[in-house]
Amino acid sequence: MSLSQPQTRVATLVPEDRRPEFLPELFGLQFLIMAENTLYYMMEWLSPEDYGGGFWDFYELDGKPLYLVPPKKPRYRIICRTNDYSGEVTTDAAGIIATLFTFSHLSIKFESSRMAEGYHRLFSYAGDHLEASQIFQAID
Repeated sequence: MSLSQPQTRVATLVPEDRRPEFLPELFGLQFLIMAENTLYYMMEWLSPEDYGGGFWDFYELDGKPLYLVPPKKPRYRIICRTNDYSGEVTTDAAGIIATLFTFSHLSIKFESSRMAEGYHRLFSYAGDHLEASQIFQAID
C-alpha cells in the first residue's frame, strides 16, 4: 500500500479571449462595476506603498472564476489597520487577500449569497496556498 500526497489545487490564468466573461461570472452583472471598484480600493487600502493601479490577471479553478491578481511585482507589503496585520506577500497572495476582502465587504453590505459563495470558495482554495498562514492572518 502506498501513501499518496494530497493533490494541491492550482488556479490557472484565464486566457485573453475569456477575460470579458470573468468579472460578470465572478461578481454577477448586478454588482460588476461596484465589485471591480471595491477590489481596486481594497488593494490600495491594503498596500498603499506598493499598489498604484494597473492591469490585473484573472484566475479560475475548474473553469470557474476564483480571484484577481494585481500587477506583477516581486512582493506586496500588506497592512491591515483593522487587525494589525503587517507583512509581505507574493502578488498572488495579495490578489487572494484583496479579493477575499472584496467578497466579504460586498456580501455583508448587500446580503449577497453570490458574494458569500465566492468568499467561501476562495477561502477554501486559500487553505492550500503556500502562503495560507499570511493570507488568513491578513483577513482575520
